[in-house]
Amino acid sequence: MAFSDLFRKKTVQDILRQVEKNESDGHNSLGKHLTTRDLTAFGIAAIVGAGIFSTIGKASADGGPAVIFLFLFTALACGFAAFAYAEFASMVPVSGSAYTYSYVAFGEIIAWIIGWALIMEYAIGNITVAISWSDYFTGLLKSGGIDLPQWIQMDYLTASNGFKDATALMATGKPFDSLGEGLQNAYIAWKTAPVLGPLHFVADLPALFIIVLITYLVYRGMKESRNASNLMVVVKLCIILLVIAVGVFYVDTDNWDPFAPNGVAGVLKGVSAVFFAYIGFDAISTTAEECKNPQRDLPRGMMWAIIICTVLYVVIALVLTGMVNYSNLNVGDPLAYVFEKLDLKWMSGIIAVSAVVAMASVLLVFQMGQPRIWMSMSRDGLLPAKFSRVHPRFKTPSYATIVTGFVVAIPALFLNLTMVTDLCSIGTLFAFVLVCAGVLVLQNKKDIPRGKFRTPYINAKFIYPILLIAGITIAFTINNKATMDFLTNEKQVFGPADIVTSLNQEQAMAVHNVLIPQEQGNADLENALASHQQAGDYEIVVASLPIPDSLKYESGFSLFKHKIPMWIFLVVLLALLVWTYRRNLSLIPLLGLISCLYMMAELSVWNWIYFTIWLIIGLVIYFGYSRRHSRLGQIART
Repeated sequence: MAFSDLFRKKTVQDILRQVEKNESDGHNSLGKHLTTRDLTAFGIAAIVGAGIFSTIGKASADGGPAVIFLFLFTALACGFAAFAYAEFASMVPVSGSAYTYSYVAFGEIIAWIIGWALIMEYAIGNITVAISWSDYFTGLLKSGGIDLPQWIQMDYLTASNGFKDATALMATGKPFDSLGEGLQNAYIAWKTAPVLGPLHFVADLPALFIIVLITYLVYRGMKESRNASNLMVVVKLCIILLVIAVGVFYVDTDNWDPFAPNGVAGVLKGVSAVFFAYIGFDAISTTAEECKNPQRDLPRGMMWAIIICTVLYVVIALVLTGMVNYSNLNVGDPLAYVFEKLDLKWMSGIIAVSAVVAMASVLLVFQMGQPRIWMSMSRDGLLPAKFSRVHPRFKTPSYATIVTGFVVAIPALFLNLTMVTDLCSIGTLFAFVLVCAGVLVLQNKKDIPRGKFRTPYINAKFIYPILLIAGITIAFTINNKATMDFLTNEKQVFGPADIVTSLNQEQAMAVHNVLIPQEQGNADLENALASHQQAGDYEIVVASLPIPDSLKYESGFSLFKHKIPMWIFLVVLLALLVWTYRRNLSLIPLLGLISCLYMMAELSVWNWIYFTIWLIIGLVIYFGYSRRHSRLGQIART
């Protein structure tokens, strides 16, 4: 097989002819039910979910009120990417999303890679949302007097890791009652779970329940899914507007000072959480074949969804950080927490109900998106033909929908929230980067049929170098220390929890003797270290501790490896400078590519490693099955 065959491309004309054939024979066609209003509702349904009800708290705790700038930056980045999606959706109105767009722009191997990455976005994204839904649902049951055992409402990894951390902290003098609620619950789940030999049976059964329910609804049909989504969107928008209307009367502007307590680094620390709050608008593009007028309605639906959600996010973030101090918001249910703290428990109950509805709607949209990606890949021969089977009565990709249910349900029983959130973010950002790059690749090709929507063209040949110089100037002036620490790989001090949980019993005793007077007895070691963080002498105190430097600081390659994603980003910036100058690239998709790649660089190196492993597995499948069964390959051989 020639190397060039890996990059064989589909033409827009062939794709459109195939869609017309499917519609004329009726065997593989999907029902057309969606309008701009429905698509906007699907977008809001997908975006407003776990992000606003859970991850917004962690981002606000890290960045303070200034987290609104991160919401605006992320909205801008998603807006740039949405322009690229909208142009492709108008050009190629089929149910393949970024997978089909990459097939046209880059060729088969890149299309396979992006299709495989989209499995990570939709499937793992739904695992994340199902876990969050389970947390809110069990909390709602508990407030109603139904307290489920911890071992059936928590995933295995969280229970196992939480038990180890709780045990380590209690060994250094931290009382069980002083542990965070999450660690307490993990410890109890692990200790009370049924045991079979060395195996503890811990599984998130409510997450399994909601996935089975949503999968059944998606299987039944697009019209039913649309109606359920629209109803859930109305409910959660009403609740969010109620939260804003009530919360604004409890805002204390003193809580907005300081506005950016942890500086730029603190704001950027929430990139993964905030970006996760925007994931979903791209799922609209998977419904292209079910739109009445996809070339007009898809672009409008995406843009309206992003605009509406951004306004809601910014207002909610300002209200939350105004109602309580930002440092108190690092909780799993920040909206319910702030009203409970202000003794407005009736509002907490309403928010819990709306969170359950909101996250169910996110599950619905993502659970629709995944089967349609698989259906498109199956039509091209890259997956078995069963995945493109359309139910004769319900007009949905039936087999792919059932498989998606299993792919989401089983891992949701065992994986933890943080791991899947970051993996979902990196898979989605990768898709955004390639879609933006695809628009740049096709921008000057004359033989491509264009849709009704095109991204406004602004020549970036001179604007991009000016922006790059401005960025370098800011880095070496306003943010000079952080920039120099990055370039020189300056060692970084570990946080209190990292230090305490890494100590053995002898080291813990030695640290205890330095930090805590004898008359206080066996006091909490983590709190003692954290108090010095607040006092501002943390680094001096850590330097004086009688333990090896490897337990105090991260340095050398162990520190540098976390900077590898950012170095990749910087190298790509220079490559884009050359490409832009030579090809007069369009500014909007270029900025979309850069901003999404930057957010990828802000994720940990472990996410890049796990993502790379996922892509390698995908390539093994491609070369083992898909390459030989590719429709384009079969046509070339005949």
